[in-house]
Amino acid sequence: MKYPDIIDVIFRVVSVFEKLGIAYHIGGSLASSAFGIARATLDADIVADIKLEHASQLEEFLREEFYVDAEMIRNAIKQQSSFNIIHLDTMFKIDVFVLKDRPFDKQAFLRRVKKSVSEESFLKFFFATPEDIILNKLEWYKMGGGISDCQWNDVLGVMKVQRENLDLPYLKQWAEKLDTSRLLKRAFDDAGISDV
Repeated sequence: MKYPDIIDVIFRVVSVFEKLGIAYHIGGSLASSAFGIARATLDADIVADIKLEHASQLEEFLREEFYVDAEMIRNAIKQQSSFNIIHLDTMFKIDVFVLKDRPFDKQAFLRRVKKSVSEESFLKFFFATPEDIILNKLEWYKMGGGISDCQWNDVLGVMKVQRENLDLPYLKQWAEKLDTSRLLKRAFDDAGISDV
């Protein structure tokens, strides 16, 4: 599946979110590709502030083109977990993570920024900021036992491309709270960035 096709599929889902007044931001490898070094991805991660009343509306608006299940959405909202939306023509999967009550997740959501996915695309989406992408990926890396080269390379890619623009005090503050300070220090070293 080509990159423009992925963007088109995400645009269809995001358009429905916006129609229903669901705030969102794109995270994961799509976000790290937008702010760092692009890599192929098999799915997209979206964090969304979805409420119970949105579940049946989402199914209604998306079901012609996507596999989507209102009951699965309701369960994800109640458990503050995630659900899938799958594009039927391409089988491209979008993982939707329900916004959690955790202070970091709320802060990251407030900081989201609108930008185009790439220089070739005129479409603009809300993304997690580079700092929040790094912090999220460090958490995923840690939870996965520190063995995912993809997660680590995504972190380094964002750091290397955004090095002049990164809010280092914000990164250090939240890395300490998320217990990823050692990983952040290692990432700074690997990316050749002084963290002083």
